[in-house]
This record gives sequence, structure tokens and C-alpha cells, in this order.
Amino acid sequence: MRPVHREPCGPGQESVWDYPRPPRVEVARRRVRVADRDGTLLGEAPAGSGRAWRVLETSHPPTYYLARSVVDPRRVRANDDRSWCEFKGEAVYHDVLDAQGRVLLPSAAWTYPLPHADYAPLAGAFAFYPGRLVCHLDDELVRPQAGGFYGGWITDDVVGPFKGEHGTHGW
Repeated sequence: MRPVHREPCGPGQESVWDYPRPPRVEVARRRVRVADRDGTLLGEAPAGSGRAWRVLETSHPPTYYLARSVVDPRRVRANDDRSWCEFKGEAVYHDVLDAQGRVLLPSAAWTYPLPHADYAPLAGAFAFYPGRLVCHLDDELVRPQAGGFYGGWITDDVVGPFKGEHGTHGW
């Protein structure tokens, strides 16, 4: 079941209804930054650097991943939480830690240590929930995808409606 209407695209915008299924991975065209609520940087990758990717999937705003090499390893620690994606494989969740190594935000990030072949660029890269952290694309503050489980990054250049909003469970 799909939405009755699609939001119209303006100049420079993309509709999530034009994204593919299965999802596509591409190098991020914008600078990606993730910080905790105090503003302490967890990771950053320049635009087009090949150290950040976005995953595009029908009905979802893009999810951004940062290469392990640009994420502060003192601020993330794997936990026992897992989930399964039919396309990417098993996700391993990570707690975000404070400067003393205490859990600040449980399961606020995830990785695919051994993704399926089509998603190999994401191996070990970190995705972060923008509703739990402060995420920016360039200088734009990201808005989180509704629903709690989803990790999409909503910005002014993507339009929906988006999966996760009220009434979208069957999409």
C-alpha cells in the first residue's frame, strides 16, 4: 500500500518515492557531522570524500553512514542488540558513551559488520539516530524520521510522505 499522494518536489529536491527498492548506496554529496547533545563531535566526513554514504530506499529519507575511521572510537561501544535487514544483513547496535566511557545513549548507533555484497561499502561504517543525537548535513540540522526504529535523515532537499509517520505501517 502506498500513500494516496506524493508531496511535490521543488527545485533541488528529491522524492523518497523515486528511491529504489532494494536500496541503493552512494557516496554522500554533503558534509556529514554527528555530535552529542552537548555539541561534542562524534564523527565528521567531508562532502564527496568517500568516508560517508547515504542509503536510499523507497519511502524512507536517506540514512547516512560514517566510515569507522572518522568516528571517535572512545565514544561508541557495541552492545548485545541486533536487528536484521533483508538487504544489508545483521546490524549490530552501539551505545554512545560520554567522555568518561559511561553509556550516554544506549543503542544510538549501528553498523553492518558483514553486509551483503551490494552493501559492502557500509562494512563497519556507523549510522546514527538523528532523533537522539545532533546531526548535520553541511550546516543544516537534520530532522529524524518518525517511528523510533528508522534512522532516516530528513532535510529540506527530500520530500515524502515518509514511512514511519502515522498511518504508514503497511507501506
